[in-house]
Order: sequence, then structure tokens, then C-alpha cells
Amino acid sequence: MSHSTAGRVGRMSPAIAAAVGAVSLLAACGGTTQPAGGDSSAAGSSSGSAASAAGGKTIVFSPLALKIPAMKGLSEGVKAYGEGKGFTVDIQDPNLDPQKQIQQLTAVIESGKASGVWMIAVQPTALKSVVQLAIDKKVPMVVNGVPADYGFDALQPGITFDTIDYTAQGKAIGEQLAKCINEKLSGKAKVLFVDATTGTAGKKEIEEGAMAALTAGAPGAEVVTHVEVTDRAATQTKIGNALQGNPDVTAVQGMNDEGALAALGAFAAAGKELPCVTEAGGNDEVLKAVKDGKIYASVALQFQDDMAQSFDTLVGLIADPTQTGKQLTVPQKIYTKDS
Repeated sequence: MSHSTAGRVGRMSPAIAAAVGAVSLLAACGGTTQPAGGDSSAAGSSSGSAASAAGGKTIVFSPLALKIPAMKGLSEGVKAYGEGKGFTVDIQDPNLDPQKQIQQLTAVIESGKASGVWMIAVQPTALKSVVQLAIDKKVPMVVNGVPADYGFDALQPGITFDTIDYTAQGKAIGEQLAKCINEKLSGKAKVLFVDATTGTAGKKEIEEGAMAALTAGAPGAEVVTHVEVTDRAATQTKIGNALQGNPDVTAVQGMNDEGALAALGAFAAAGKELPCVTEAGGNDEVLKAVKDGKIYASVALQFQDDMAQSFDTLVGLIADPTQTGKQLTVPQKIYTKDS
């Protein structure tokens, strides 16, 4: 994901923030972080549900790869949270290899080692067999995405899906920009729209959501130019160049932290005032700019809350693996100068 996550760590509890580090994103009597494994050939055809049926307390967490600092930190955060709930959390490391993730998870599901599994799939379409195996063995799972990502047309028993609602995120930043334009610019503004980098997850949804909300909320606002965000310095240069051809721009729809901060820098360098800018991200620098009134609003995903809701939902499924799972979304919060 391209949206900045550094600031989200600062909003976590100190213990989780220290564990998560660059992210953003339990052993009764203590567990380990050794990779969960096991010989799948040793498991009987019906043993996969044994841990759940016996009220087992081992949850297996399979992130994308532990070499990714955010995933390593999230794994440590999940372990710490799980231990606080009385669970052993075994951490796997598929190392960005979907086949390795399949093998590791198949082993712990078949063996009955896992009473529940939380998986961030490297390649959801390739992991359908693992999800189906978990359903068959009555081993509950929380997985990233939506049912269709795994070839399902509906929610499944014992499986909860978790995703980011990019449309809602886009809608929120568009609504906030419209609100700023109405409050500060009498409903009229020339807008510079910062587009997400090509290939960014949710690019289409967040941009369309933002544009629709801006148009509906401030019909007197006109988007006069677009700039694609890359790194902060390059984006600031692009915005500076765009201002030369559009000197009457007074509002910026910043896509993420880099885009919003680049806009502030470009306007300052040009000696111009920027009354209205909103964005989706929420790192520490952005939130300070919000408090200082330089950024009108930031829409930030709440990964600590998502970690808690995902784990707690999985624990609920362990109590009854036959119940239909949920579709979760990562919570978001709108930060303004007064909130």
C-alpha cells in the first residue's frame, strides 16, 4: 500500500507501537515466535478440527514475509496482543512465496496444531485450496480481501474476510475538501487533484470516490489539473510546475501523505497560500500539519483497531467454527484541527 503508515504507529499503545515499528499495521503461560510447521502426513483425515474442538489456544499467523519490516512488526504486535488474551501465537514466514504459504498452512491445518489461522495471503487466488481445507477441517481463519478474491460468491462458515474500503476512504477525503472549500472559499475553487501512483491498491476506487464526493459537496469547485504522486520531492516539483500553468489553484486533493506534504512545499516555494488540502494517510508530520491548520483533514486507517478486531473475531470463530464469518473493513478516522 502506498498510503503512509508511519504516523499510525504513534497512535498505537506504546507496547504495540514498539513491536510494530515501521508499520503503521496470543501462550497461555507464554509462547514462542518459532515458525509453525509440522508434518502434514502425520495428521489423520479428521484431525484438523481437533485443536478447535478441544478448545485449543494456538493461533497461527501467516504474514506476507518477515523480511518486510511492517510485516515483522505486525507479527510481533499480533503475538503481544494474543499473549494478552491467553493464546499462543505461532508465526510463519512464507517469504512472499504463495506455494510455501500453502505448504506451511496446509501442514498446521492438517495436523490439528492450529485452533485458528490469520493469513495475509501472498496471492489470494492461489490460497483458495487452503481456505477450503480450513472450512472442511473446521479450523477458523481470518484472511485479507473479500470472498471473491478466493473464488467464493458469499461469506463462508468459519472464515472472516478483512479489507480496506477504498471507496469510503476516497469519499471521506472528497467530502472534507468540499467542506473546506465551502467554509473558506465560498464554495468556489480551482482544484489540483493528486492521483495515486499507477498500480497502487485501490487507486481507482479512492480516486473515483474522492472526485464524486467533491463534485457533490462543492459543485462550484473545478478540478483544473492532475499530478501523479511518486516520492515527495518529485511530486513537489510536479506540483510546482503545475502551478505555473494554473496560478489560481487554491485547493489540493492530496492522495496520501507524500502528495499532501509535497503540495504544502510547492505552494510555500511559490509564495502562495494553500487554504484547502485533504489527504488519506496520517503520518506524524501530516497530523501536526492538521493541528497547525495547514492541512484541513486527514483520513487515516486505524491498523491497531483492525488488528484487535481481526484477532477478536478469530477467537469468536474458534468458539464455533460452523458460524458464518464476517466481512470486516479496516476502520478509518478523520483527523481535523478540532478532532
